[in-house]
Amino acid sequence: MKAKILIVEDHFLEANNLQMILERAGYQVCSIARSVPIALKIIEDESPDLVLLDIFLQGKLTGIDLAKSLNEKEIAFVYLSANSEKKVLDVAKLTKPYGFLVKPFRERDVLVTLDIAWYLHQNKKEVRENKAGFEGHLNESSYGNALKDIIGQSLEMQNMLNNIKIVAPSDTSVLILGESGTGKELVAKAIHRVSRRSNKPLVVVNCAALPPNLIESELFGHEKGSFTGALNRRIGKFEMADGGTLFLDEIGELPLDLQVKFLRVLQEMEIERVGGTIVKINVRVIAATNRNLDEELAAGRFRLDLFYRLNVFPLLLPPLRERQDDILILADFFLKKYSAKENKTITRFADHVQKSILEYHWPGNVRELENLVARSVLLALGPVINSFALPAVKAKQVDSPGQVKIKTVNENERDYIISVLEKCNWKVYGDDGAAKLLDINISTLNSKIKKLGIKK
Repeated sequence: MKAKILIVEDHFLEANNLQMILERAGYQVCSIARSVPIALKIIEDESPDLVLLDIFLQGKLTGIDLAKSLNEKEIAFVYLSANSEKKVLDVAKLTKPYGFLVKPFRERDVLVTLDIAWYLHQNKKEVRENKAGFEGHLNESSYGNALKDIIGQSLEMQNMLNNIKIVAPSDTSVLILGESGTGKELVAKAIHRVSRRSNKPLVVVNCAALPPNLIESELFGHEKGSFTGALNRRIGKFEMADGGTLFLDEIGELPLDLQVKFLRVLQEMEIERVGGTIVKINVRVIAATNRNLDEELAAGRFRLDLFYRLNVFPLLLPPLRERQDDILILADFFLKKYSAKENKTITRFADHVQKSILEYHWPGNVRELENLVARSVLLALGPVINSFALPAVKAKQVDSPGQVKIKTVNENERDYIISVLEKCNWKVYGDDGAAKLLDINISTLNSKIKKLGIKK
């Protein structure tokens, strides 16, 4: 069923044009409001599903003021604006709209944006409902067992575990973002194990490893004789995952022509085998990438409509260098794992080894740490690891004469946070505080201040 829409726009011709576009497409336009007070009254009386909202309106109150009320009422909204200044858009983004339409806009742009906005809103509603019913799905012991492979006590990882608990019971798409080696596949497996699909298949596909000429056949399957060498019918990865979960790692590597077909699969929940047979499927999709998708979108290498379909519930995995509290915990975990595997009794790392582990930058993240611990266990001759062969480039180095010292990421981050705190007179909270200026949660900023040893 199409959403019921309220248009909040103070230009008569533009409001009427929008109404005609929407009604031709089958939407019900409950009303047109030309100011915030009128819009609030209509919202109270009509309960629209979605609001098209001009940022600049007549009167003292703007569209951004109305957006705050819409968020409280959990009503989806899309901004309209002829002003594309970065300063205005940055303020508007803080209200978490479901999309932007910059005037003048085409009919197709309006309809695609509304379709995506409504899809995202419905999925977020499903996530909230599933969160409320989660307690009956798994007991605490089963839940802990399902997440046993995700190691970490840092605030970042505790937030990650909580987000997994929220999203796992639903069927909504999940997009996992993070550098190589941060554990994106572990998170995908954990989501599947906690989900109601846990007794069905989890099929993992590395999109970067698929031969370009066989991607379509690998994902969707093919019929016998559909191309040279197709001697038998082949079932693709989507059909293998029917009833369960399909994890598409490195989704950013998919070519554009395949992205179009993949978008159709998400929309229609059916695939077309190479050779013509259409098959209905029931698959939950989790995707991951180490690419910066904002840059990929800007360069035209990734489709915006597919991004929105996947990005219903994004999970950002922090790099290991931003999880200082977890580094030694992970190192000890891998030490126990590989000591048992090699049938050795190794109890700990020497103090100087722990210090070097903490000072290293970890460009390869958790995967690099695991590999280095495994190698150290193999080479260890006693119960204590006294040697840890870190790569030559370390986070902290002694400068050679005449060399300019290169700061680590943590040092640069520390300097930047201090400069912002000084600018805010060391105020963390409030509209004029550092957290607002940095656009991060207050708890995250406090955690960074503590971790980086920042003092006034």
